[in-house]
Order: sequence, then C-alpha cells, then structure tokens
Amino acid sequence: MKMDNQLLEDLNTQLNREFYAAYLYFAMATYFTEINMEGFAKLTKNHAKEELEHARKIYDYVVLRDEKVNLLRIEAPDTNWNNPIDAINAALDHEKFVTENIHRIYKSSKEKGDFALEVFMQWFVAEQVEEEHLFQSMLDKMSYIKDCECEIVNIDRELKIENNYVE
Repeated sequence: MKMDNQLLEDLNTQLNREFYAAYLYFAMATYFTEINMEGFAKLTKNHAKEELEHARKIYDYVVLRDEKVNLLRIEAPDTNWNNPIDAINAALDHEKFVTENIHRIYKSSKEKGDFALEVFMQWFVAEQVEEEHLFQSMLDKMSYIKDCECEIVNIDRELKIENNYVE
C-alpha cells in the first residue's frame, strides 16, 4: 500500500530529527568531556548512538514500504550550556519535542488508516516514555543538590560506571 504523501513527509522529517538528536547528544558528550565529566559524556555519547539507531529504524521502514527516503539538512545544535544541569535540561526539552512529533505521526497514521505505520510508530511512542524518564529522573536527582554542586561529581561517577560500554 502506497503511503500518504503527508505521512511520508512526516517520517522523513522525523528521520531528520533523529539525526539531529544524535548531533545534539554528540555535542553534549563533547561539552561534558571538556568539563571533565566522563560519566555524563559516556551517557550522552551512548544516547547519540541510540538516536542513530532510531534513525536507521525509520530509514529501513521507509525503504521497506518502497518509498523515497529524503535526507534533509541537519542543523547544528545550540551548545551554549552553562552547566551540566542546563545541558540535561536541554536534552529533556528536546525529548519532549520529539515526543510531540512522534505522537502527531502516530495520530495521523491512525486517522489516515495506515495501520502498518500505526503499529510501527507504537515502538517509538513507548521509547519516548523511556527517553523522557531518563532525563527527567536525572534532572530530579540533580535538583536536590543545588546547595552542593560537588554532588554532581558523584552522579558523574555513577554514570561512568553505568555507561561503561562506550567504545
């Protein structure tokens, strides 16, 4: 079944957003490396790789549907973070933006009767719950330490241990 043109455009735009997210998280990894926060750097580098996997899923799906992949220009992310909390807050804001778009594509696929796309998008809907939870829980943890910024070092140490699979 041929895809609706708007749904195809939305998928190609989402593909671009996933690549942008990878850029964003690689930029964060660079920022965290520069301020000697190796745990945060590993976390965000791993997350960049995950975003590339999301892009691959969308790419493969569009090809599987025998439709045209349209690779759009990837904008450079804003990297003017003042501190680790600011960077993680930017990550959460980005994930909320992505969630809105995933939900919109899901809703449109349902309304247009593209059941295959609707089922495909269910994985992304569930994934976004995890994405937002990851950064929200990290921000919650970080918000408790406003009076003692040295605790961010402890969070960084924990992240370094938890995210030890970066190559």
